[in-house]
Amino acid sequence: MTTHAPHGSGSAPETGGQELPVNRVRHVRSGELDGYAAISGGMVGSRKLWMGMVENPPASSTDNHHHGDSEAGVYVVSGHPVFVYHDGEREVRIEAGPGDFVYVPPFVPHREENPDPEEPVVVVIARTTQEPIKVSVPELYQLTGTEPREAR
Repeated sequence: MTTHAPHGSGSAPETGGQELPVNRVRHVRSGELDGYAAISGGMVGSRKLWMGMVENPPASSTDNHHHGDSEAGVYVVSGHPVFVYHDGEREVRIEAGPGDFVYVPPFVPHREENPDPEEPVVVVIARTTQEPIKVSVPELYQLTGTEPREAR
């Protein structure tokens, strides 16, 4: 197989408001993230995929929320996060550690916790939308798929 490398440094291109070519492999170095985003429409021209890295401080918790119609995949880099959701009968706590993956389906209310009083949690997140959808909900509840969209 023959491969050809594009000209340039290989770093993430500046978009300048222009659409990026879709036939180029992009390289985003660790220091080049745009906030949390590494792979996004603005960074590399992706259309359906967003990836980024998030650090949750020690002894922290998010609010109860869901991510609309976006699927999310989480890879735990370091720390021991706990993912909490409701299965219809009780809250379920998934304790994860480095090297673990967690899948969060669309519209499923959940929260992330870092119970460790000293160690931060670092995760890489991939999602299926470019928009940072986060819908706060007052409590965790089971998603049945029968609720009207606005009630979720």
